[in-house]
Amino acid sequence: MKRSLIAVVFAASSIAALTGIVVAKDEPAKATLPAGSISRAEGLEAWKRIEAVVTHPRCANCHVDAKAIPIWTPAGETKPRVHGMNIHGGESRIGAEAIPCSTCHMTSTQANEPAPAPPRAGIDWQLAPVEFIWFGKSGAEICAQMKDPKRNGGRDAAGLVEHLRHDASLNGFIPRGWAPGAGRSMPPGSFEEHVKDMAMWGAAGQPCPN
Repeated sequence: MKRSLIAVVFAASSIAALTGIVVAKDEPAKATLPAGSISRAEGLEAWKRIEAVVTHPRCANCHVDAKAIPIWTPAGETKPRVHGMNIHGGESRIGAEAIPCSTCHMTSTQANEPAPAPPRAGIDWQLAPVEFIWFGKSGAEICAQMKDPKRNGGRDAAGLVEHLRHDASLNGFIPRGWAPGAGRSMPPGSFEEHVKDMAMWGAAGQPCPN
């Protein structure tokens, strides 16, 4: 399950996307900007772009509530729906109590095979922690959650950028969201643009829409 949910969201295949991942791995965690160097207006514009990414099914489908029911958006579809095969993440969020995500979703740095093959990632598949609920939430709600250390893994603005870089260093789910394999939609922009927007949003004081 762990792998199934997040699997729907992230994987990799195109050369361009893989190139982006390599850049992410090699680039030092320098993306942070001095606090106050970005205006609130610019920070809100950066958040709009971040919101478009984190609410995209490729990124939100595994950020579900305590019911631990994965959401997926099969290749060729745009509307998310409950993961097929009655998959359930269980209390472990990795499906260990029932069918582990690893049953279908391999931990691998290889490019994703064409759909409908289950997407892969360089780290084990799992649902995001229940505190990180994104699916079904508004942009404003996600913004408030993302800046709250109690609901973002204890991270400040710089920690969020570091989180993106660390995930990329492992060929994890975040950069592979832009490389899901043929037939699957991708969030707007690129991984590098997303990192830059997160840095801008942080430097602006993490403003959220009203």
